[in-house]
Amino acid sequence: MTLPAYVGAVDQGTTSTRFFVFDHNGKIVSKAQLEHRQFYPRPGWVEHDPIEIRDKAYEVIREALKTAEIQPGQLAAVGITNQRETTVLWNPKTGEPYYNAIVWQDTRTEPICNNLAVNGEMGCFRSRVGLPLSTYFSGPKIRWLVENVDGLKSAMEKGEVMFGNMDAWLMWWLSGGPDGGLHITDVSNASRTMLMNIEALAWDQEMLSAMDISEKILPEIRSSSEVYGYTAPSGVFGEKIPLAGILGDQQAALFGQACFTPGEAKNTYGTGCFLLMNTGKQMVHSTQGLLTTPAYRIGDQPPVYALEGSIAIAGSLVQWIRDNLGLISASEEIEALARTVDDSGGAYFVPAFSGLFAPHWRSDARGVITGLTHYINKGHIARAVLEASAFQTKEIFEAMEKDSGIRLTALKVDGGMVNNELLMQFQSDILGLPVICPKNRETTVLGAAYAAGLAVGFWSDLEELRKHWEIDHQWNSRMGEEDRNRLYDGWIKAVYKSYA
Repeated sequence: MTLPAYVGAVDQGTTSTRFFVFDHNGKIVSKAQLEHRQFYPRPGWVEHDPIEIRDKAYEVIREALKTAEIQPGQLAAVGITNQRETTVLWNPKTGEPYYNAIVWQDTRTEPICNNLAVNGEMGCFRSRVGLPLSTYFSGPKIRWLVENVDGLKSAMEKGEVMFGNMDAWLMWWLSGGPDGGLHITDVSNASRTMLMNIEALAWDQEMLSAMDISEKILPEIRSSSEVYGYTAPSGVFGEKIPLAGILGDQQAALFGQACFTPGEAKNTYGTGCFLLMNTGKQMVHSTQGLLTTPAYRIGDQPPVYALEGSIAIAGSLVQWIRDNLGLISASEEIEALARTVDDSGGAYFVPAFSGLFAPHWRSDARGVITGLTHYINKGHIARAVLEASAFQTKEIFEAMEKDSGIRLTALKVDGGMVNNELLMQFQSDILGLPVICPKNRETTVLGAAYAAGLAVGFWSDLEELRKHWEIDHQWNSRMGEEDRNRLYDGWIKAVYKSYA
């Protein structure tokens, strides 16, 4: 019998689903990726088809295993990482969703959030759940579904409803679905619902009461790394393989970047931007508009916490000027277009399409382009698009330093946009600090693989994982302090103009 030599991980993202196979050195053996459809039924609404996502997950698993020419039994374990907050409710007997998945970017729950605010204070539950009231999180999305989908409220009362973010949805199907599937989540995903007490790491009865949500529909909260159960022999893998790791995508990237020491931070540049800093076993309650969140929990060890700053629109802004404005025909063309000019010409693009997340939390904000003159051309607009991600990152970076009292000395980066040399150099310039990219840039799915592998002894401990992390490229700041301050001041003025 061939001993397991690999670990597999599903990466269920906002625009696509992927499956990776890693070897013992954390190197990619094979991968497969398929995009899924985005639905925009009304302004501010964003939905996915959960069945389509499940089926795409099955397809990429089969394809990656076929490409690697390995049998499922050669996988020591399988982990899952996922777009967080995206909410699906389904029937446990049939597996049929009651409605499309409501995506994290969706803003339809703004009235619910406003009504829940005590004396208009959006941070009224922050001490319990680490989060402000926002359309971003799962709890208000559940509330909206129960209020607006015919028959759902009575189904919930009868115990005929399951809730999950995409991790729980896929875990349930991979472990058997209607035939005994596991209904579980981990602390990192549960923390994004507004329903988990971040200190007790348990569903919070006050929050459930405030949102009128039955605990019966919620998954069991588990650690991020343990053997939860096994894949169903009748399922896509065809045999029993340990299901052993779950991490929300941004916590997974922190884990994959080997940010195991308090004060280490990473930024992932994907559909949005997500900057997380490890704060160790200490929960830092933010006064600067950041989120306090469990970063990960390994088995029965104490949880490790993080501060997080979330940016709704980053890479998706590049897609927007490609698809909606037609300035480029492929996302990769944005850098060449931006390089046709030396700077943005005084133009700023604030992409508040879904409001502004950290550190502002303004759901009423809307996208604006400021500083337009006859001089501005499409090259300046392209440059302003890229610079928007860097400016938003700087805002969060400064907030983290104020909250934690830690002076950050560098920023680890990952995600698709790190391939954009112009953006990474500008990020270093506007921070005045080194920006460092690892050799393995697939840190999100690697983090999920690490969590699964640790649970079954495929890797021994965090120190072994840290040895796998290697620098690929480092950008150092070339910008003077005066220019940095002038550009950033212009950005802050533009942000205020986005407020409704």
